[in-house]
Amino acid sequence: MIDRRSLLLAAAAHGALLLPGIGFARAETERRLVVLLLRGALDGLHAVVPYAEPAYMAARRQLALSPGSPGSDGGAVKLDGLFALHASLAHTAALYARGEALIVHAVASPYRGRSHFDGQNILESGASRAYARRDGWIGRLLPLLSGGRAVAVAPALPLVLQGSPDVVSYVPSGSDDASEGLLERVGQLYDDDALLHGLWTEAMKIQRLAGDAGDGGRQLEQLATIAGRLLSGSRGPRIAVVESHGWDTHTNQVVRLARKLGTLDAAIAALETALGASWADSLVLVVTEFGRTVETNGTGGTDHGTASAVLMAGGAVRGGRVVADWPGLARPALFDGRDLRPTTDLHWLLAGVISDHFALDPALAARSLFPGSRIGRAASGLLRS
Repeated sequence: MIDRRSLLLAAAAHGALLLPGIGFARAETERRLVVLLLRGALDGLHAVVPYAEPAYMAARRQLALSPGSPGSDGGAVKLDGLFALHASLAHTAALYARGEALIVHAVASPYRGRSHFDGQNILESGASRAYARRDGWIGRLLPLLSGGRAVAVAPALPLVLQGSPDVVSYVPSGSDDASEGLLERVGQLYDDDALLHGLWTEAMKIQRLAGDAGDGGRQLEQLATIAGRLLSGSRGPRIAVVESHGWDTHTNQVVRLARKLGTLDAAIAALETALGASWADSLVLVVTEFGRTVETNGTGGTDHGTASAVLMAGGAVRGGRVVADWPGLARPALFDGRDLRPTTDLHWLLAGVISDHFALDPALAARSLFPGSRIGRAASGLLRS
């Protein structure tokens, strides 16, 4: 059964919001928020490359990238004296250059395990431990916003949006994103079975190669366009969540991440275009459940790690910089002797930018969005006043 909200969302996604006699109540904030959830654990060291880190080349070996013209490894675009951005993120690099994108590196939630299920639960619930809550931090944010409503451009309502009645989900017909996510979750069930894990990995390797070659990455771009159009209307929602699967790069990471980062870059560009004038008041947050190991594994990929990077974009961002309390990559500096050590708490970061973006009391935002987390004073100064 199609309800009134679903009808309006479908109309808005196709640029046809002007239906006689019906419409959204006018939102009272002009600020927009888009959260891109990268499921599978983004390798932040591959997306935002610490090329001048003394231990980087030896630690990353065949995964190492350097600033310059893109080659078979994808290459990177120099951002400052320490960091470079993967060359597939070309539009993001342009946003960075004009002060509308920034990166926060060495970031992690309070979670220190290596389970996708647990890591994503903490990422979305905002709790300090897995399965401590059944609602999400955006679901708890909405009651703090006057006229605030949100939409998930996804087949099902993600946990991050649960807990508020002012949330709906919309996905265009024919989307196969749900099946990709399902395959990823089924694979996780075989992690502890030596025989079935090997068989499943080989089957998925073939499936990924075929899927990557044929899809061209257009789906995420299309979902981002829908999200931007929904948020751009004067009577539309002000918050959107978009999911992207397939970031679990245990194998063939150089090729796969070059392609995946290209799809992410196209999605950010699509958001800018679809938001139009609203881009000036928008914040795009790109987050993932945890990072990946510093060293490569035996199949040209990386395994589950700890710290990663958070990308922020939009006209609301005071960008053109990489924010990092950089821990280094020498072995004594690594977390558990294998991972990028987290120096910035994700909940601290999110509490700060969300309270700044929507002009909320930082202490209230921290308590409401991330109960149980040891935030203290929330992050500030990352957005334009």
